[in-house]
Amino acid sequence: MSQKSAPPPIVFILIFLALIGGGYWFFVISPGNVTPSVNTPSAGNSTFSPPSSVASGTTVRIDGSTSMVTINQNLKRAFERQFPGTNVVTSANGSQNGIADLIAGRADIAAVSRSLTAQEQSQGLMAVSVTKDAIALVVGKANPFNQGLTSAQVADIFQGKINNWSAVGGNSGTIRVINRPAISGTHQAFQEIVLKGANFGTTSNIATLPRDATTPLLQALGTDGIGYATFAQVANQQTVRFVPIDGLTPDASSYPYQRQLFYVYKNPASPGVQAFLGYATSPQGQQAMILEN
Repeated sequence: MSQKSAPPPIVFILIFLALIGGGYWFFVISPGNVTPSVNTPSAGNSTFSPPSSVASGTTVRIDGSTSMVTINQNLKRAFERQFPGTNVVTSANGSQNGIADLIAGRADIAAVSRSLTAQEQSQGLMAVSVTKDAIALVVGKANPFNQGLTSAQVADIFQGKINNWSAVGGNSGTIRVINRPAISGTHQAFQEIVLKGANFGTTSNIATLPRDATTPLLQALGTDGIGYATFAQVANQQTVRFVPIDGLTPDASSYPYQRQLFYVYKNPASPGVQAFLGYATSPQGQQAMILEN
């Protein structure tokens, strides 16, 4: 009885090389989060490919979170330089107002410092994660309190349960809490992350700003106030000091008050929106986001 001849050795060599090549390809592509060439929305999130060209005359209007002012400006400059003839118009009226403008057609992209709600997703809104940010607790530079706080103490302060600096190891004196308005995405993220969904306090020592702006908040701190802001906006401020939380400062990787920042658009995205979001989430855009000044 005749025996079947085995495949020549070259076959096994080719199979081995194909497996190695496939494994190498997967290793290179996966960590880099390389996006596909088409939009693939899923559960309120989507990805776009980096643009190779953008038509001159393209205008993209962005409104929303004050936490993303620096990011918006950095990407605007880099995008307009990369694609001459384009125009990125930025405003910062708060996350909630940005979403309202997007729905009404007054903006093309909403810069948002919180996740989309189910109701917002049901209106055709899609979110693209841009970067991670930390919410910093700040006091004025002249404030005599120079210690840290625990997460529990922070929650108690902003709920009105602790209202004297002596209760957290400082000198006796009222803690003036400077809160951001409810339209602020940072306000909403703080309530979710720090207060675990509970309401802010309504005691007399807690004051809410009439508009969502960081500069007035910092100016209002004085020598006895405490407030919160996105780390990117206050990292280089000379008039305030960060309060460590559970022994960690906002630049620590395990800092407890971290959140995602998003660009939100209405599906289907226009070519200009696709181009801007593709650039913003590309390695080049991510570099421009932090290096442009």
